[in-house]
Amino acid sequence: MEKLIISQNIHWKNSYKALYQRDVLEKLIARLDLRQIEAIQGIRRSGKSTLFKLLINHLSQKIEAKKILYLNLDDPFFIPYAKDARKLHEVVEMAEKLTQGKIEYLFLDEVQSIEGWERYVKSVYDSETFKKIFITGSNSSFLDGTLAKLLTGRYFSTKVYPLSFLEILHINKIDSYMDLVEKRAKVLKIIDDMMQFGSFVEIYNADEEFRRDLIKSYYETILLKDCVSNYSIREVKSFKELSYFCLSNLTSLFSYTSLSKAIGITDISTKEYVGYLEDSFMLYELKQFSYSLKEQNSSKKKIYLSDNGFTLLNFKFSQNLGTLFENLVFSELLKLGYELYFYNKNYECDFLAKKDEELIAIQVCYELNDRNQKREIRGLEKLPFKCDRKIIITYHQREKFEKIEVLPFYEAIWTMRNG
Repeated sequence: MEKLIISQNIHWKNSYKALYQRDVLEKLIARLDLRQIEAIQGIRRSGKSTLFKLLINHLSQKIEAKKILYLNLDDPFFIPYAKDARKLHEVVEMAEKLTQGKIEYLFLDEVQSIEGWERYVKSVYDSETFKKIFITGSNSSFLDGTLAKLLTGRYFSTKVYPLSFLEILHINKIDSYMDLVEKRAKVLKIIDDMMQFGSFVEIYNADEEFRRDLIKSYYETILLKDCVSNYSIREVKSFKELSYFCLSNLTSLFSYTSLSKAIGITDISTKEYVGYLEDSFMLYELKQFSYSLKEQNSSKKKIYLSDNGFTLLNFKFSQNLGTLFENLVFSELLKLGYELYFYNKNYECDFLAKKDEELIAIQVCYELNDRNQKREIRGLEKLPFKCDRKIIITYHQREKFEKIEVLPFYEAIWTMRNG
C-alpha cells in the first residue's frame, strides 16, 4: 500500500505536466478557502482526475506538496477496503507516516468504489481533520442515496464533461471572435472531428485508427462498472441490448412501451435501465417542454449521447451528418449549462434551452435548403409561448428571417457562451 500511495502522489516530487486547462477550474479555485466538500461528477474519462491534478498543481504553489493526498479509489489495490470505509483512516495515517507531516487537503477519486464513504467523509469534515476535501464520482446518484443525505449542506456539486468546443478552440489558440473568423477552415475541421469522434481528452489526442477501440473500452467499462455492477443488474444481455438500441436511435421520439417491445422486456425494466444509463452520464433523456410536470413525464421522450464518440460503435452513423450534428449541438448546450427540452405538438422545435430567466428556441439543421427551410422556420414561428431568442443552428450558414437568426455552429456556441 505504501508503494501505491507514493505512485499515486507524483506531486510530492514533481508537478503534473501536459494537462489541458478546463473552464471549470477557475470556479473551483475561487472556492478553495471555503470548507465545503467539492464533489465533482461526470462520465468516466471526462477529466475529473485531470481537474484534481490541476487543483493540486495550483495548491502546490502555495503550500508544501506533501500536505496534499490524492487517492484513486478505483485502483484494484483498494478492493480490500471496498467494504469498510473506516480503513481510509489507516491509509491517511500511512501517508502521514511517509511524508512525516499532516495531510491538509484530501482528494478522493471515484469515491463510490468504497462502501460507506459518506460516513467517513462526514466524519473527517465535521472533525475538521482536513482544510478541504475533494471527491469525484462517475454516477449522478452517488450524492442522492440515503447515506449521502448526511452530507446535505456540506458540499458543492460540479459537473464535468469531455472537452467542450470552446476548450478545444483554446487548445488551438483560438481565443477571440477575430480568431474564429480568421481561422474558419481550422474551426470547421475541429467541428468535423467532434461530430465524428467526440471530445474525450484521450480520444482527442489519439491517432484515428485507435479511437474506436478506446471508445469501445469506455463504453464497456461504463456498462459493466457503473451500471451492471453498481445496480446488480441480472439480465445483463437485455440491458446491453437496450443500451445499444438507444445508441442506435438517437434524436428519435420514444416511449418506454415502444422500447420494451423492441427489446422484449417489461416497461418497468426499460425505465430502470434507461435511468441507469442516464445515471452513468452516458446518455440523456430529453423531455417535452411543458409547464405541467405530469405532461413532461407522460409524453414521449428523446435520447441523446453525452459525447459523439459513442456513435463510433454504430457504423450507420458514419454518414448521418444530421444526427451527428444534432447530438453535437445538444452536448455543447449541456456543457454551457442550459436546461434542455424539446417541443413536438403539431410543429417540432429541436431544443428549448433555458438558463436563468432566458428561454431560447433552437432548430438544428446541418444544411438549410429549399426542401427544409419552410419546416424549420415554421417550427419556431408556431411555438405557443414567448421565447427570448429564436435560432437555427447550421454547420456554416448565416442568414436572418425577421426575428429568427440563422447562425453557423461556431458562432451560435460562441455567442451563447459570451453573450
